[in-house]
Amino acid sequence: MSPQLGALLHRSLRVYQVWGANTEVGKTVFSTILCKLTSGYKPDEKTTFLKPVSTGPAEEADGRHISKFIPGLDSQTLYQFDLPVSPHLAAQVSQQNTPSDEEVLCKIHEFAYRLASTNPGWLFVETAGGVHSPGPSGTTQADLYRPLRLPAILIGDAKLGGISSTISAFESLKIRGYDVELVLLFEDKTYQNHSYLTPYFQEKHSIPVQTVPLPPPRFSPSNDISNMQTYYTTALGLPSLSAIPSHLSSLHQARIARLQSMPETASKTIWYPFTQHQQLTPDKITVIDSAKDSHFDTFQSGSPSKSLLRPMFDGSASWWTQGLGHGNPALSLAAAYAAGRYGHVMFAEAVHEPALALAETLITGMGNKRLKRVFYSDNGSTGVEVGVKMALGAARGRYGWAGEEEFGVIGLKGSYHGDTIGAMDCSEPGVFNEKVEWYEGKGAWLGSPGVRCEKGVWAVEGGGEFKTLGDVFDVEGREKRGEGREYEKEIRGVLEKLVGEEGKKFGALILEPVVLGAGGMHLVDPLFQRTLVKVVRQSPELFGRKHQSNDELDWSGLPVVFDEVFTGIYRLGRFSAASFLGVDPDISVHAKLLTGGLLPLSVTLASESVFQSFLSDDKSDALLHGHSYTAHAVGCQVALESLKTMMKMEKSGEWGWAISSQQKGDDQTQHASSEQVAAIADSRVWSVWSHELVEWLSWQKGVEGVWALGTVLAIHMGSAGSVVGVGYKSTAAKGLQAALLKASEDDGSVHSRVLGNVLYLMAGQTTTEESVRRVERLVKQGLEDGI
Repeated sequence: MSPQLGALLHRSLRVYQVWGANTEVGKTVFSTILCKLTSGYKPDEKTTFLKPVSTGPAEEADGRHISKFIPGLDSQTLYQFDLPVSPHLAAQVSQQNTPSDEEVLCKIHEFAYRLASTNPGWLFVETAGGVHSPGPSGTTQADLYRPLRLPAILIGDAKLGGISSTISAFESLKIRGYDVELVLLFEDKTYQNHSYLTPYFQEKHSIPVQTVPLPPPRFSPSNDISNMQTYYTTALGLPSLSAIPSHLSSLHQARIARLQSMPETASKTIWYPFTQHQQLTPDKITVIDSAKDSHFDTFQSGSPSKSLLRPMFDGSASWWTQGLGHGNPALSLAAAYAAGRYGHVMFAEAVHEPALALAETLITGMGNKRLKRVFYSDNGSTGVEVGVKMALGAARGRYGWAGEEEFGVIGLKGSYHGDTIGAMDCSEPGVFNEKVEWYEGKGAWLGSPGVRCEKGVWAVEGGGEFKTLGDVFDVEGREKRGEGREYEKEIRGVLEKLVGEEGKKFGALILEPVVLGAGGMHLVDPLFQRTLVKVVRQSPELFGRKHQSNDELDWSGLPVVFDEVFTGIYRLGRFSAASFLGVDPDISVHAKLLTGGLLPLSVTLASESVFQSFLSDDKSDALLHGHSYTAHAVGCQVALESLKTMMKMEKSGEWGWAISSQQKGDDQTQHASSEQVAAIADSRVWSVWSHELVEWLSWQKGVEGVWALGTVLAIHMGSAGSVVGVGYKSTAAKGLQAALLKASEDDGSVHSRVLGNVLYLMAGQTTTEESVRRVERLVKQGLEDGI
């Protein structure tokens, strides 16, 4: 297994990637010029040329050209394919094994490391063909080399049509997060592309452009060598080119200096969320230079030979938002398309295609016959507030409560629905709200039994033991066996006391289905939540009066709101977490994974009966709620792309490796087709975290319990005698968190968050099995070291 790779940035080695706007634009000529210019920049430094992938006869390879005109310069090619065609075709017909993207990147990493260790100076890495020319595996080079995120030098196209291809190449690099620091191109007096491109880049993008005359035409090998030697001598004498090394060197030093100073500056400038600044020192601030797939590239000062950027697994999925990988080019392109087509357009009494298409996709994907309407807002907290407004408004209208009457919500202890005041009021008093001046806590909250794996057994708090988590989630089977009767009796008794004896009124039932997230990653017995919903729906007389309706999809008792901001959109392995309970809400709130991890957006879906309750001739009876950026087209387009991608992944069985690994010897998945795996995924309880890891963790000293579902792993640490505080204030998980943050030479490190005594880890929907197993090894190592 190859080591975890990150972006490249060495203090002692300036590494630049040379890109071409097209093939035959002069990349190698300009690489030769760059190598010549930098070879004499400082006497104690060395310049090296690297061609990762080359096609065509070896004697005509670009590296040979470099060596011919700069004798003694180290010039190397990693993969040489004889056929002079695109690398992916050349690799297919070659007798060599086609290298994977990871192998290509690993070799570049190793090469740069050796240079930084022994030969500080310059390294120019030249690509093949154009920006989107495929690499050996078929991945376009713009995506293939993106994990390295090397600063780019773009060679423009001086030929007819070259203005367009150069700008297109630049935009392709820009949209993927590359920093283009210099543009070079030939001066063609016929087409004069340089006269257009120079002000375009310098004035619009602050990128310097340098030009040189066209090289001499080829005639004969002997004359060509002499002519090119003269050409290079002349080019190096141009005053404009002589400043290139100092320009590139200053950018390199400025980048490192900025990264190094960021923690100190940030500590004096930024007010961080959920952070006690009294305990935050600059050395505890993580500097993220970039991110790709499931990893951050974080700045860490160290040995001159090692990259200053180290890969760090994004263990919280960037606060539960990340799904399709950082720097996902499809999502970036979707955002750029919508920004170019719409920018932002107002939404009240208007519609645009991204918003309508997303609404249709959500309604279909949810598989909930009740949900027919989609309301857009900007984040999970406000999405919850919208849902609560809908529910309370519908209940007040049906039960005829006066406007001044107070009524609240029914929820669960430990629940958390957001940071805005209205969302806070939906949760019981606790650490997140107890010191907020306007918090009132409007409602009543029931305790709920948790589920954890303890010493190899899945235990439901106060409710018995189960062989597998799948057995716990067999809610219909358990219900038929009468396991829910005690829950029903308990719930009904509590509600009757609240309403009958204490005189409280309620307008909504609000739940985080399956998992109470911010409240401590509390996995709730799904049978308890299923029973709670059923009791509320079967007891309208408790909350107002019986309502006669011929519509089986009409809400009953109280409108049921599911806060799926965390648990929805495949976070737990299914499109909607409601499917685990076998009951459908009247209102459902989604955010976080909705856009695949790119930008904020929230939706609140509602039933037609809830929607109808706001219809009136009086405008003040409408749902008077909205945001300036309601249904912003960029977010809707990205969310649409994200949902379609994840739905396609589910259908094609791309999570089959995780599903089939859950139970050893399970014939249902061991030899299943992708279609069968997709069907199994829709009905099964599964996780990307291995069954072996969960089993192992459940036996470890200091671990009270553990659970894994979908992409989430939660480790409940014990409260040792030295631990300060309980619940959210506990520091029991800090030791393991610190251990994961320490870098391993091969496996990297893990950036994680803790919720008191709970350390949780979260993968994305595109996180590879190899990445997950790396993190599992680090978790084991951390606990084995006595954390």
